[in-house]
Amino acid sequence: MITVALADDEPLFTAGLTMVLDGQPDMQVLWQAIDGADAIRQHAGAQPDVLLLDIQMPTLDGLAATRGLVEGGTGSKIIILTTFDTDEHVLAAVEVGAAGFLVKNTPPDQLTAAIRTVHSGDAVISPGPTRRLFRTFRQRPADGKLPVSRADARTAAELTPRERDILILIAEGHSNRDICKKLWLSMPTVKTHIGNLIAKTGANDRVHLVLFALRTGIASLNCSGFGRGG
Repeated sequence: MITVALADDEPLFTAGLTMVLDGQPDMQVLWQAIDGADAIRQHAGAQPDVLLLDIQMPTLDGLAATRGLVEGGTGSKIIILTTFDTDEHVLAAVEVGAAGFLVKNTPPDQLTAAIRTVHSGDAVISPGPTRRLFRTFRQRPADGKLPVSRADARTAAELTPRERDILILIAEGHSNRDICKKLWLSMPTVKTHIGNLIAKTGANDRVHLVLFALRTGIASLNCSGFGRGG
Protein backbone atom coordinates (compact mmCIF):
# COMPACT_ATOMS: atom_id res chain seq x y z
CA MET A 1 0.00 0.00 0.00
CA ILE A 2 1.37 3.41 -1.00
CA THR A 3 0.66 6.00 1.68
CA VAL A 4 0.08 9.53 0.39
CA ALA A 5 -0.30 12.95 2.03
CA LEU A 6 -1.54 16.21 0.51
CA ALA A 7 -0.81 19.87 1.18
CA ASP A 8 -2.87 22.58 -0.52
CA ASP A 9 -4.72 25.67 0.70
CA GLU A 10 -7.76 24.76 -1.40
CA PRO A 11 -9.84 22.28 0.66
CA LEU A 12 -12.06 21.31 -2.26
CA PHE A 13 -9.02 20.32 -4.30
CA THR A 14 -7.54 18.14 -1.57
CA ALA A 15 -10.95 16.61 -0.79
CA GLY A 16 -11.46 15.68 -4.44
CA LEU A 17 -7.94 14.34 -4.80
CA THR A 18 -8.34 12.30 -1.62
CA MET A 19 -11.43 10.61 -3.09
CA VAL A 20 -9.49 9.73 -6.24
CA LEU A 21 -6.47 8.36 -4.37
CA ASP A 22 -8.40 6.48 -1.70
CA GLY A 23 -10.33 4.87 -4.53
CA GLN A 24 -7.15 3.21 -5.79
CA PRO A 25 -6.58 -0.36 -4.57
CA ASP A 26 -2.93 0.36 -3.71
CA MET A 27 -3.14 3.86 -2.20
CA GLN A 28 -4.20 5.43 1.09
CA VAL A 29 -4.24 9.11 2.02
CA LEU A 30 -2.78 9.59 5.51
CA TRP A 31 -3.52 13.27 6.01
CA GLN A 32 -4.28 16.62 4.39
CA ALA A 33 -2.49 19.88 5.25
CA ILE A 34 -3.51 23.47 4.54
CA ASP A 35 0.02 24.80 3.90
CA GLY A 36 3.69 23.87 4.02
CA ALA A 37 4.09 24.52 7.73
CA ASP A 38 1.08 22.31 8.50
CA ALA A 39 2.54 19.63 6.22
CA ILE A 40 5.85 19.64 8.11
CA ARG A 41 3.99 19.35 11.43
CA GLN A 42 1.85 16.46 10.26
CA HIS A 43 4.80 14.80 8.54
CA ALA A 44 6.54 14.61 11.92
CA GLY A 45 3.69 12.45 13.20
CA ALA A 46 3.01 10.31 10.13
CA GLN A 47 5.51 10.16 7.28
CA PRO A 48 3.89 9.15 3.97
CA ASP A 49 5.58 7.33 1.11
CA VAL A 50 4.64 10.14 -1.28
CA LEU A 51 3.83 13.76 -0.41
CA LEU A 52 2.05 16.08 -2.85
CA LEU A 53 2.73 19.76 -2.17
CA ASP A 54 1.14 22.75 -3.89
CA ILE A 55 3.92 25.16 -4.82
CA GLN A 56 1.90 28.28 -3.90
CA MET A 57 0.59 28.21 -0.32
CA PRO A 58 0.40 30.78 2.49
CA THR A 59 2.70 30.66 5.52
CA LEU A 60 5.14 28.25 3.88
CA ASP A 61 5.03 27.39 0.18
CA GLY A 62 5.75 24.02 -1.40
CA LEU A 63 9.29 24.88 -2.41
CA ALA A 64 10.30 25.98 1.08
CA ALA A 65 8.53 23.00 2.63
CA THR A 66 10.35 20.64 0.26
CA ARG A 67 13.69 22.17 1.16
CA GLY A 68 12.94 21.85 4.87
CA LEU A 69 11.78 18.25 4.61
CA VAL A 70 14.70 17.15 2.44
CA GLU A 71 17.24 18.85 4.70
CA GLY A 72 15.53 17.15 7.64
CA GLY A 73 16.19 13.76 6.05
CA THR A 74 12.65 12.83 5.04
CA GLY A 75 12.10 9.43 3.48
CA SER A 76 9.01 10.70 1.65
CA LYS A 77 9.12 11.20 -2.10
CA ILE A 78 7.86 14.72 -2.85
CA ILE A 79 5.80 15.76 -5.86
CA ILE A 80 5.29 19.49 -6.40
CA LEU A 81 1.93 20.57 -7.85
CA THR A 82 1.41 23.78 -9.78
CA THR A 83 -1.54 25.47 -11.47
CA PHE A 84 0.49 26.64 -14.46
CA ASP A 85 2.72 24.51 -16.67
CA THR A 86 5.20 27.36 -17.04
CA ASP A 87 5.99 27.72 -13.35
CA GLU A 88 9.41 29.36 -13.02
CA HIS A 89 10.26 27.32 -9.94
CA VAL A 90 10.48 23.93 -11.66
CA LEU A 91 14.30 23.89 -11.74
CA ALA A 92 14.51 25.05 -8.13
CA ALA A 93 12.05 22.34 -7.07
CA VAL A 94 14.13 19.65 -8.75
CA GLU A 95 17.35 21.00 -7.28
CA VAL A 96 16.04 21.04 -3.70
CA GLY A 97 15.04 17.40 -3.98
CA ALA A 98 11.52 17.08 -5.40
CA ALA A 99 11.00 13.80 -7.24
CA GLY A 100 8.16 15.12 -9.36
CA PHE A 101 6.61 18.28 -10.74
CA LEU A 102 3.04 18.09 -12.09
CA VAL A 103 0.35 20.52 -13.17
CA LYS A 104 -2.89 20.33 -11.19
CA ASN A 105 -5.01 19.56 -14.23
CA THR A 106 -3.12 16.31 -14.82
CA PRO A 107 -5.76 13.61 -15.54
CA PRO A 108 -6.43 11.32 -12.53
CA ASP A 109 -5.05 8.21 -14.24
CA GLN A 110 -1.81 10.02 -15.09
CA LEU A 111 -1.53 11.45 -11.58
CA THR A 112 -1.93 8.04 -9.93
CA ALA A 113 0.58 6.59 -12.41
CA ALA A 114 3.00 9.39 -11.50
CA ILE A 115 2.63 8.59 -7.80
CA ARG A 116 3.43 4.94 -8.50
CA THR A 117 6.43 5.95 -10.63
CA VAL A 118 7.83 8.22 -7.93
CA HIS A 119 7.19 5.59 -5.26
CA SER A 120 9.19 3.08 -7.31
CA GLY A 121 12.21 5.40 -7.28
CA ASP A 122 11.92 7.25 -10.58
CA ALA A 123 10.89 10.84 -11.22
CA VAL A 124 8.19 12.59 -13.23
CA ILE A 125 7.77 16.08 -14.66
CA SER A 126 4.79 17.27 -16.71
CA PRO A 127 5.56 18.20 -20.35
CA GLY A 128 5.16 21.97 -19.82
CA PRO A 129 7.58 22.23 -16.88
CA THR A 130 9.93 19.88 -18.74
CA ARG A 131 10.10 22.33 -21.63
CA ARG A 132 10.85 25.17 -19.21
CA LEU A 133 13.53 23.08 -17.52
CA PHE A 134 15.31 22.49 -20.80
CA ARG A 135 14.79 26.11 -21.85
CA THR A 136 16.63 27.15 -18.69
CA PHE A 137 19.59 25.05 -19.75
CA ARG A 138 19.48 26.51 -23.25
CA GLN A 139 20.03 30.00 -21.79
CA ARG A 140 23.77 29.41 -21.68
CA PRO A 141 26.76 31.65 -22.47
CA ALA A 142 27.59 32.68 -26.02
CA ASP A 143 30.30 30.03 -26.25
CA GLY A 144 27.57 27.41 -25.86
CA LYS A 145 29.08 25.89 -22.73
CA LEU A 146 27.32 25.44 -19.43
CA PRO A 147 29.26 26.19 -16.23
CA VAL A 148 30.61 22.94 -14.80
CA SER A 149 31.96 22.59 -11.28
CA ARG A 150 35.29 20.89 -10.76
CA ALA A 151 33.54 18.09 -8.88
CA ASP A 152 31.11 17.47 -11.76
CA ALA A 153 33.92 17.58 -14.33
CA ARG A 154 35.97 15.12 -12.30
CA THR A 155 33.01 12.77 -11.88
CA ALA A 156 32.19 12.94 -15.59
CA ALA A 157 35.77 12.07 -16.47
CA GLU A 158 35.67 9.05 -14.17
CA LEU A 159 32.56 7.50 -15.74
CA THR A 160 33.16 4.35 -17.74
CA PRO A 161 32.24 4.30 -21.46
CA ARG A 162 29.29 2.04 -20.68
CA GLU A 163 28.07 4.36 -17.93
CA ARG A 164 28.23 7.29 -20.33
CA ASP A 165 26.25 5.33 -22.92
CA ILE A 166 23.55 4.55 -20.38
CA LEU A 167 23.48 8.11 -19.07
CA ILE A 168 22.91 9.45 -22.59
CA LEU A 169 20.03 7.01 -23.13
CA ILE A 170 18.48 8.01 -19.80
CA ALA A 171 18.69 11.67 -20.83
CA GLU A 172 16.97 10.78 -24.11
CA GLY A 173 14.04 9.38 -22.12
CA HIS A 174 14.63 5.67 -22.61
CA SER A 175 13.32 3.23 -20.02
CA ASN A 176 15.49 0.52 -18.48
CA ARG A 177 13.85 -1.97 -20.81
CA ASP A 178 14.73 0.20 -23.83
CA ILE A 179 18.33 0.45 -22.64
CA CYS A 180 18.55 -3.34 -22.34
CA LYS A 181 17.46 -3.74 -25.95
CA LYS A 182 19.65 -1.00 -27.37
CA LEU A 183 22.83 -2.06 -25.59
CA TRP A 184 22.15 -5.82 -25.49
CA LEU A 185 22.41 -5.89 -21.72
CA SER A 186 20.44 -7.77 -19.07
CA MET A 187 18.08 -5.87 -16.75
CA PRO A 188 20.20 -6.57 -13.64
CA THR A 189 23.27 -5.21 -15.46
CA VAL A 190 21.46 -2.03 -16.51
CA LYS A 191 20.13 -1.48 -12.99
CA THR A 192 23.63 -1.99 -11.59
CA HIS A 193 25.05 0.62 -13.96
CA ILE A 194 22.28 3.08 -13.07
CA GLY A 195 22.91 2.47 -9.39
CA ASN A 196 26.59 3.20 -9.96
CA LEU A 197 25.72 6.38 -11.86
CA ILE A 198 23.51 7.60 -9.03
CA ALA A 199 26.22 6.83 -6.47
CA LYS A 200 28.98 8.51 -8.46
CA THR A 201 27.03 11.66 -9.36
CA GLY A 202 25.19 12.03 -6.05
CA ALA A 203 21.89 12.12 -7.95
CA ASN A 204 18.59 11.38 -6.22
CA ASP A 205 16.88 9.92 -9.27
CA ARG A 206 16.74 9.92 -13.08
CA VAL A 207 15.86 13.63 -13.29
CA HIS A 208 19.02 14.55 -11.40
CA LEU A 209 21.02 12.20 -13.63
CA VAL A 210 19.69 14.10 -16.66
CA LEU A 211 20.61 17.44 -15.08
CA PHE A 212 24.12 16.12 -14.46
CA ALA A 213 24.37 14.94 -18.06
CA LEU A 214 23.27 18.36 -19.32
CA ARG A 215 25.60 20.30 -17.04
CA THR A 216 28.61 18.26 -18.09
CA GLY A 217 27.75 18.12 -21.78
CA ILE A 218 27.47 14.33 -21.81
CA ALA A 219 23.90 14.61 -23.11
CA SER A 220 22.53 16.88 -25.81
CA LEU A 221 20.19 19.73 -24.97
CA ASN A 222 17.87 18.28 -27.62
CA CYS A 223 16.95 15.34 -25.41
CA SER A 224 13.51 15.36 -23.84
CA GLY A 225 13.10 12.44 -21.51
CA PHE A 226 11.64 12.39 -18.01
CA GLY A 227 9.46 10.06 -16.01
CA ARG A 228 9.93 6.98 -18.15
CA GLY A 229 11.70 4.61 -15.83
CA GLY A 230 11.32 0.86 -15.59
